[in-house]
Amino acid sequence: MPDPFRAPLQDLAPSPEPLPSRDPNPSRDPNPSRDSYLDPGAPLAGRVADLLGRLTLDEKLGLLHQYQAPVGRLGVGPFRTGTEALHGLAWLGPATVFPQAVGLASTWDPELVRRVGAATGDEVLAFHHKDPAGAGRNVWAPVVNPLRDPRWGRNEEGYSEDPWLTGVMGEAYARGLRGSDPTVLRTAPTLKHFLAYNNETDRCTTSSNLPPRVLHEYELPAFRPAVESGAAVAVMPSYNLVNGRPAHLSPLIESALRAWAPGELLVVSDAYAPANLTGVQGYHDTLPEAYAHALKTGLDSFTQDDDRPDATLGHLREALRLGLLAEADVDRAVRHVLSIRFRLGEFDPATPYDDVTEEVVNCPAHQDLAREAARRSVVLLANDGLLPLGPVTKVAVIGQLGDTLMEDWYSGTLPYSVTARAGLAERCATVFCEAVDRVTLTAEAGPVTADPAGGPLSAGPPDAGPLREGPSVPRGDGAAGSPDLFDLFDWGGGAYALRAAATGRFVSVDDGVLVNDQPGPNGWEVRQTFRVEERPRGLTVLRHISTGCYVGRGDDGVLRLVDDADRAVWLAMDVVRSGAARAAELAADADVAVVVVGDHPLVNGRETEDRTSLALAPAQDAVVAAVLAANPRTVMVITSGYPLTWSTPDVPAVLWSAHGGQEYGHALAEVLFGDADPEGRLTQTWYRSAQELPDLLDYDIITADATYLYFRGTPLFPFGHGLSYTTFDFAGLRVGLADGVVTAEVTVTNTGAREGVEVVQFYTRQRRSRVKQPLRRLRGFEKVRLAPGQSRVVTLRLPVEELAFWDVTRGRFVVESAPHQLMVGRSAADLRLCARFDVPGETIPPRAGPLRAMDHDEYDAVAFVDADPVAGEAVRSEAEGAWIAFRQVDLSGVGSCAVTAGSADGGMITLRLGDPLHGEVLAAFPVPRTGRHALQTLTRDVTGRLARAGGVHDVYVVFENDGVTLADLTWGAPTSSTGGAGA
Repeated sequence: MPDPFRAPLQDLAPSPEPLPSRDPNPSRDPNPSRDSYLDPGAPLAGRVADLLGRLTLDEKLGLLHQYQAPVGRLGVGPFRTGTEALHGLAWLGPATVFPQAVGLASTWDPELVRRVGAATGDEVLAFHHKDPAGAGRNVWAPVVNPLRDPRWGRNEEGYSEDPWLTGVMGEAYARGLRGSDPTVLRTAPTLKHFLAYNNETDRCTTSSNLPPRVLHEYELPAFRPAVESGAAVAVMPSYNLVNGRPAHLSPLIESALRAWAPGELLVVSDAYAPANLTGVQGYHDTLPEAYAHALKTGLDSFTQDDDRPDATLGHLREALRLGLLAEADVDRAVRHVLSIRFRLGEFDPATPYDDVTEEVVNCPAHQDLAREAARRSVVLLANDGLLPLGPVTKVAVIGQLGDTLMEDWYSGTLPYSVTARAGLAERCATVFCEAVDRVTLTAEAGPVTADPAGGPLSAGPPDAGPLREGPSVPRGDGAAGSPDLFDLFDWGGGAYALRAAATGRFVSVDDGVLVNDQPGPNGWEVRQTFRVEERPRGLTVLRHISTGCYVGRGDDGVLRLVDDADRAVWLAMDVVRSGAARAAELAADADVAVVVVGDHPLVNGRETEDRTSLALAPAQDAVVAAVLAANPRTVMVITSGYPLTWSTPDVPAVLWSAHGGQEYGHALAEVLFGDADPEGRLTQTWYRSAQELPDLLDYDIITADATYLYFRGTPLFPFGHGLSYTTFDFAGLRVGLADGVVTAEVTVTNTGAREGVEVVQFYTRQRRSRVKQPLRRLRGFEKVRLAPGQSRVVTLRLPVEELAFWDVTRGRFVVESAPHQLMVGRSAADLRLCARFDVPGETIPPRAGPLRAMDHDEYDAVAFVDADPVAGEAVRSEAEGAWIAFRQVDLSGVGSCAVTAGSADGGMITLRLGDPLHGEVLAAFPVPRTGRHALQTLTRDVTGRLARAGGVHDVYVVFENDGVTLADLTWGAPTSSTGGAGA
């Protein structure tokens, strides 16, 4: 069958001519008062259909771009998708900045997350009312990708490594954004990013391997709650491929997302992703083919070429001309677009949200909410009794994050900043030290100096003459006024930033020249970070991270980037004031030392950049050790968007929070001094090292023993961990099953001397199964606040159907007849009580009938690929001897076997019984050379072999060559037309 998206094209230039009108009565009076689409009392579907029927084809195409064209004759205004509001309104000016998404989730409080979403939605509306073109109401948030691997550069954007908890928090935030009115949306929330997107490394070209169980049990459940409940009304596909097919072309857009949605669902592309289909992904030869495929798959809005839609619309016109698209395909997408615009009240005379004004932006109520969210997100990781702090006279606040707040890429612009230093200074006397080394940089031509006006850096006089044997090393006392002094910030992972002591501005690169004019690392392309590479004689060179170029010296003495490492200027870097020594000196003279360490959201992994390590920056680690040695009353405060590790043992107290927004300092002080119990709990496993993680691109969490669900090691801190300032006892666990619901009750008592908050967590484990089951899985939680001695009964009601897993033998969810264990406690590793319960269900029978290659039980050295451009998946060998296994296949009565396979270079597939290496050969199939999607069906008679073997067997499909693709196996009656098993 010919590929409908690969039709031969003669002319790929966008067609400039307008398409003909479909208006059945173009000459009618378009008086809006007579148009039923403007009747707010009419059914939504009828209003959409009415307006859709009035649009010309060209006008409809104009609605399929991020920047939708107005249709003045019908009163349809311009519309833009895509306002960023991940944890507050972003990119449009000062607005309330709440904690990062992973921090919001650490509150374990969906209602609080909903309130943050509602506040953000109101601020989006306020900006929209002031500037409709600049602030659209289609909001690109929340991010519900499960945090499978903490090395993901965008870890701070998600909620949890647990898909169920991610779904709960994502639905809560989306519900706040959309508003409580049953018919009119406050904003139109868009879930990001569908599907299996958890790496930045080569994100547009890598394919996420998703076996069916991982797809149905881990990835899809994170998206389903917000879509199914109607909290989110739009979804954005991701940049990556999934099982060989670009996510923007995934059939799951229709078969899963739109099947769940109670109403129309808008699907918007990620920025510039449509062009990738013919660009770096090379999935289609031409853009008309690619865009037609995307539209037919379910994409409704093309985010391409910024505010210049002409090229995109031209390619869609060409697709229509070539017959790759029908007008019905366009109508379907436009219906999705218009449905959301109607629900936003665009065509109504009034909406419940018309009175929202800019007075709501950063209003006192939102400031209070930002403070509450930050306070309740703080996690107490460790405490030997030092916290909460009692009366203190002086606190030493130390660290390069101690007096600054960071904005991540999707953060709003801070209207004000309450830093850790500022928050603590309101409570007691403080001294502060950034604890960074102050250094000089000396080239053989002379010292490197900063321009007091923020201009170029230079080294020595122009044309300084021939190189001398050794550098001239100036010495000083570290006074800030000298132009040859720089502060060295260690952000970890080999990334350093330099700040000119004389100007307080960071060294950056402008048109290849080093200047000192920036407030810190910033921007999409961070130009303020360098690697320090060693050279002989204790000298170093600087390598600019963004460009990969080295720092050299021109004839004019100015430092500028050079391509050749041999032209790099060699520098002596001398410490004139030690940050760690200065920090220890201050700490020794204080009652308590609070060391604030962590990451920079734009340096230590971010969009387009993953991390290679989870380790705290070495210089920051050294500061913690020095301070602890000087003052045993040391608190380490970690501020980061992902789990960290450190080397200093036995720190008395350790707190963690994500970057906490504008009220961070107040929130931190309230927790440190015990005004509030630390309520936060981890939503990710904190591993002891990145070496405990599988490959970053290994999405099969089941096989890889990844996330708290399957991890068999002892983590640094487990999923769900977080201490309180009081203690709790769990007693009287009772579990029962009736009417299809598992009910559990436990009594929780505050056994300490002060009020506290506990997050009661319920987990289950299936004790016997046909397949590998999670070691524990979160099933519910409740946050309780208890006075000393107070008790409360906490109840879990769990429908038995939620104990189902995906059965690959029949392609559906199944509840097995099996014993289960219910566990309750304070974290995934601190489980205080457990009880058994038995679930009546199914017994999975032996396999019979056709076997989809993707529905294997185990595999080795294979990748998952697309069997067809539109739908279907297959398995491809990645090495000689690769295999897939099907357990318990009933071969009774089977006389022949057929495989659908192919290979670019040809190859061989062997079917073995019981073992991939030594099992009896059932059949061998020479695989012909085929095109990528032109698989062929090959049949072999297996009567003789099965006459001896018979019955139920484990069948191994062994690929004798790499690059062989298999879509399925089918069994049939005996046949003599294809030869015997050995043919």
